[in-house]
Amino acid sequence: MNWQLRWQHWPDYRLLMRLDKPIGIYLLLWPTWWALWLAAEGVPDPKLLVIFTLGVILMRSAGCVINDYADRHVDGLVERTAQRPLAQGRVSASEALQLFTLLIALSASLLFWLNWQTVLLSLIAVLLAAVYPYMKRYTYLPQVVLGAAFSWGMPMAFMAIQLQLPAVVWFLYLANLLWTVAYDTFYAMVDQPDDLHAGIKSTAILFGAQALPIIGLLQLLTLILLGYVGLLAQLTAVYFAALFCCALLFIYQLMIAASSRQGCFKAFLHNHYVGLLVFSGIALHYVIY
Repeated sequence: MNWQLRWQHWPDYRLLMRLDKPIGIYLLLWPTWWALWLAAEGVPDPKLLVIFTLGVILMRSAGCVINDYADRHVDGLVERTAQRPLAQGRVSASEALQLFTLLIALSASLLFWLNWQTVLLSLIAVLLAAVYPYMKRYTYLPQVVLGAAFSWGMPMAFMAIQLQLPAVVWFLYLANLLWTVAYDTFYAMVDQPDDLHAGIKSTAILFGAQALPIIGLLQLLTLILLGYVGLLAQLTAVYFAALFCCALLFIYQLMIAASSRQGCFKAFLHNHYVGLLVFSGIALHYVIY
């Protein structure tokens, strides 16, 4: 494969990596920081904080690139994605694969500063990132695979700090997975008519008219699991107050999502504040206590 990446194509590469839309970075970063603070029982080693933060940015960018590569023949059929660089032909398929490879290589370079156990776990992260874009062809549950991918930084964080995977990390992992399915179903509801036409599968299509009640149930289960995480980690009132505020935000999201497809997109974006609230509850606990 000839090297085709060109600096003059940077504006399109930036769009391909979604660096103009950082919401995906936030939704991946907050849970990773939850795990880092819980595993360290306070502020983690600055080196680890930098490694995991850069890893989130690089892997999210790589995930967006491979997603657009997988969808390059159907993005033009969906209103929201019709102007993406691959769909428009401004970036070639070969360029996209090379950019994906470069981002994965940069992510892999961060592993030199981590223990070998965490490096082994990272292989699962790469696998999940690579297979997720193709799940929407074969299953109505691609959001579950996305949740598994978006949550995998959590066991990696615990392994990097504690060299073990205690029960608390798996409850945290499941909470984040369910939360991801909930907010990404909002996202999929925006594209539902176009996805049906293009033959793309999603939880929005699977849930159909019951999508909002099911999202509400997933959000409730997320709060219950996060509450149990708080008990296992012996977190105090400030954390549970943050969860109460998250519950109010979830109610608000369901209300605005019921209004229109645009309301569903606003509800999706609003989850940035949920991640921030949970992180604030965890961080403030360790600052105060």
